[in-house]
Amino acid sequence: MKKLLLLFIVALTFVTESQAQFTRYIVKLKDKGNNPFSLAAPANYLSQRAIDRRTRYGIAIDSTDLPVTPSYVTQIGNVPNVTILNVSKWLNAVSIQTSDANAITTINALPFVKSVSGLAARGTGDEPGPTRNKFIVEETITPLPVQAQRTEQLTGDFFNYGTSSFNEIRLHNGEFLHNIGLRGQGMHIAMLDGGFFNYTSLKAFDSANTNSQILSTWDFVSRNATVTDDHPHGMQCLSTIAANIPGQFVGKAPKASFHLFRTEDVATEYPIEEHNWVCGAERADSAGSDIISSSLGYYDFDNAVFNYTYSNMDGNTTMAVIGADLAAKKGLIVFNSAGNEGGNTWHFLVTPSDGDSVVAVGAVNTAGAVGNFSSFGPSADGQVKPDMASIGVAALVQTSSNTVGSANGTSFACPNMAGLGSCLWQGFPEYNNMKIIQALKKAGSKFTTPDDRIGYGIPDMRLAFTNLLTEYATSSASANACNATINWSSKDVAAMKYEIERKAPGETVYTKVGDVNPQAGIILANRTYVFNNPLVNVNAGTISYRIRQIVDTAAASFTAVYIDTAEVVISAGCFTTGTGNPDPNKVLVMVQPNPVNGNTTTLVVETPYAVPNMPVLIYDAKGSLLMQLKDSKLTGRKTIEIPVSRLPAGKYYITVLNGQKNIGTTELIKL
Repeated sequence: MKKLLLLFIVALTFVTESQAQFTRYIVKLKDKGNNPFSLAAPANYLSQRAIDRRTRYGIAIDSTDLPVTPSYVTQIGNVPNVTILNVSKWLNAVSIQTSDANAITTINALPFVKSVSGLAARGTGDEPGPTRNKFIVEETITPLPVQAQRTEQLTGDFFNYGTSSFNEIRLHNGEFLHNIGLRGQGMHIAMLDGGFFNYTSLKAFDSANTNSQILSTWDFVSRNATVTDDHPHGMQCLSTIAANIPGQFVGKAPKASFHLFRTEDVATEYPIEEHNWVCGAERADSAGSDIISSSLGYYDFDNAVFNYTYSNMDGNTTMAVIGADLAAKKGLIVFNSAGNEGGNTWHFLVTPSDGDSVVAVGAVNTAGAVGNFSSFGPSADGQVKPDMASIGVAALVQTSSNTVGSANGTSFACPNMAGLGSCLWQGFPEYNNMKIIQALKKAGSKFTTPDDRIGYGIPDMRLAFTNLLTEYATSSASANACNATINWSSKDVAAMKYEIERKAPGETVYTKVGDVNPQAGIILANRTYVFNNPLVNVNAGTISYRIRQIVDTAAASFTAVYIDTAEVVISAGCFTTGTGNPDPNKVLVMVQPNPVNGNTTTLVVETPYAVPNMPVLIYDAKGSLLMQLKDSKLTGRKTIEIPVSRLPAGKYYITVLNGQKNIGTTELIKL
């Protein structure tokens, strides 16, 4: 009995001394009982954008969306010598500050409190400094070489990137997205970091500040809205996305909008920063963000009692990864730096990049070579990690001295990838976060052979775009007499082009039968099209059409993809009969003279009814549309002069339509 009593006293003393070294705690709650908020009225605690995201992607609003019961927070805050720091609805927990052991005892006794645990030492600035500088790799910034500070337009791209900036985005073919109008407009990106020093007065952010692209700010460490007086790390990360210095430095999504949240206390390293991180992710969700870019990670702390082991990097254990996966569950894409631990004894990735729904980003240079500092995967539960890689070796960043330099770190690879990912998602808002992540992985340079350095590789944004486009596009085909109609929907801009190919019964290859130019538009958008194909000398059976979309018409970067295939069945063959109509006694379609060797010939159309909308289509022998005339007629006969001077010698077919219905087809011989 005496031994048991002694052990109890020793254990109690250890707990008391262990708790005494902390002044910041996490109070975990049992429930959200007596909550005045309701799942039926989410507008009271979620922005309309956040609600719309859930509606668009079929995400249910659940108890994790409900705020922490306000009366619980009030009761905790009313305990003497207690300061409420931050409140997490996802964790159903409150972080507090107190040096009063009696306060902890009182809080533990509250009926709705599950537990109280230490999170950090005193927050007064007099505690020892951190055991390591987690940003040490990234704090060395090299001035941009003079030859890289060119201001002339290097290419025909929408943005004037400058040499170094162009080399960064070209690694991903990211300029393709910018050129088709996907520059981040309408996308909301939340940045979680250690501070955004002087972003309001640095030239990389002139456009973002002028255009009010910074939507909100909040400091979860100091609990105020000022984030410009803290560490520059977040500002540098922000610059990789938002910069717009023509000819020198252009970010990956310079037209996006941003929420800037300071969650990291750079002076120390304690788990309270993970709690802050989760609170920042919640705020990003509630505000309606689409993407979180976080260049933060955790594995060791100033107090070793909190240190993680590699086995904890399993995507389920740490506070930060629980919050990150919840953010993904709410429909956001979470990009997180994989870590700069590749060259030290830890070696592996850091949390929350271990989350199975988190995009962990490793660092490469503009040639695609991985940085030796970039953390290794896989995660402890065997996931491919990092998921992908972007520019983090000699990455361009805005400096605090208002110049542009280069720095190393997965901290910069992460926002570079987040910016490109936001542009891709901007083009396909119909798809949810997981679909966009999968598209990025499938477009990776190592998708079929992922490794533990860059995961699925370096995403090719043009390939990711075309992969999504082929899934998005739809088509159908129908036939009326001897005229086939192909309908399709796709996304395009005016600079693109469509080609229609046909494989008729008895044929083994497709043959091009027409070109369609997109409707005018400089911003990518969904558009629908109709193509009429007269069937001449085509046997009965199944006709297959396929649509080829040329998405990049430049000779150096020409890219085309087959977006869809449609079939139609004709029960009877279509062959030239002179009138091309099954009832020639009532309808006449003919050409006089024929053959013709002059500049014009006359088309004769006779019908026992009026035709108010009578397109006249001229095709070559391969079925390619060469000319289209708009006309109309009353009941009876009408003659139409057809210009043929520019047609080379050969056989042609003239089809006359009543709206979209085939009236008749006749053959024309040009000598």
